[in-house]
Amino acid sequence: MSDSNKTVLLVDNAAGTQTELPVMSGSVGPDVVDIRALYGSTGMFTYDPGYGATGSCESGLTYIDGEKGILLHRGYPIEQLAEQANFLEVAYLLLNGELPNEAEKAEFDSAITNHTMVHEQLSQFYRGFRRDAHPMAILCGVTGALSAFYHDSTDISDPVQRMIASRRLIAKMPTLAAMAYKYSIGQPFNYPRNDLNYAENFLQMCFSVPAEEYHPDPVLSKAMDKIFILHADHEQNASTSTVRLAGSSGANPFACIAAGIASLWGPAHGGANEAVLDMLNEIGDKSRIGEYVNKARDKNDPFRLFGFGHRVYKNFDPRAKVMRDTCHEVLGKLGINDPLLEVAMELEELALKDQYFIDKKLYPNVDFYSGIILKALGFPTSMFTVLFAVARTVGWISQWKEMVEDPTQRIGRPRQLYTGPTMRDFKTISQR
Repeated sequence: MSDSNKTVLLVDNAAGTQTELPVMSGSVGPDVVDIRALYGSTGMFTYDPGYGATGSCESGLTYIDGEKGILLHRGYPIEQLAEQANFLEVAYLLLNGELPNEAEKAEFDSAITNHTMVHEQLSQFYRGFRRDAHPMAILCGVTGALSAFYHDSTDISDPVQRMIASRRLIAKMPTLAAMAYKYSIGQPFNYPRNDLNYAENFLQMCFSVPAEEYHPDPVLSKAMDKIFILHADHEQNASTSTVRLAGSSGANPFACIAAGIASLWGPAHGGANEAVLDMLNEIGDKSRIGEYVNKARDKNDPFRLFGFGHRVYKNFDPRAKVMRDTCHEVLGKLGINDPLLEVAMELEELALKDQYFIDKKLYPNVDFYSGIILKALGFPTSMFTVLFAVARTVGWISQWKEMVEDPTQRIGRPRQLYTGPTMRDFKTISQR
């Protein structure tokens, strides 16, 4: 919102002109300078590669203070949501702005549960992929194809269709992800079960087999639910911005979420917990931890410690403490004797005590712990980003819905600083 009492003055020293720009203030966080009139007034654009200092939208969903280690969803601290809510409550909160009352929660839970099945022809669609296809490639393709199956929820101007599409995506994404996993390992698809909650249902679709009855473990399903909560939304990151940019053209929500999945697949974004496992594999044994910590301290050594510190959180990742407790609960429950997990726990203990880690504020982050948990649950590393996408679908579709309902929304059109050739005349081959 604009603050009529606050402005900034832009001085063009070369032209000797001044331009007054309004300042906008949110409910919390830094003010922003409204530069929408800048080009008309000065003939200049701003230059901000990666948009690291540019506010691209107004949003009431998620607030991050990286310096203080704060993450809020609609004002609620992530720690409280992870400890006291379940994933579908958080999904309702992000979609609708407030936590549900008892009746609203029952209706929403029922709607999601009854939308978990997918069109039977989709199973044939999966069989068009190579057996060794990466699960993220499958998920991206199948999600985009949903618009070919659900024509009745692609009119983004209709609030009822927006609601149906939002709920369908939240409900069906675990089913699609589990089908991608089952297809990759050559096992039959499992239908969802309406007697299980969201996390339990996802685990049974991934790990149950027709030969025996599946009984979800409450410790493991609770851990899965917390992983979903902690990855539900994270403000205007690369994949969320991709969803918003795709959606600004009027694209249907299924296409927009598929675009978000494609962006998340990039190793700089969604692959951090997979990188943690690769790092642990490289270390290999507890006896080599000291050697690799020394390599990490050496600026001339290309080795990097993944899962420590965070580019957004300069102090600590508020999600990490919740994930740490959950990680130890899962490992304690399963009693796994895995050398890789032993390396992880030893490395964690060192990071919390070693002065180098403390001085650099390289605390274990959410990716460090979630990677360990997912490995302990039995997921291959190729599925880690897929699970991230299942959780983040809630944030993506909430951000998309907020954007579509914003009366000031317009198609995204970033500008550029052109550094190519100036105008020149075409020459025929004989003249070149």
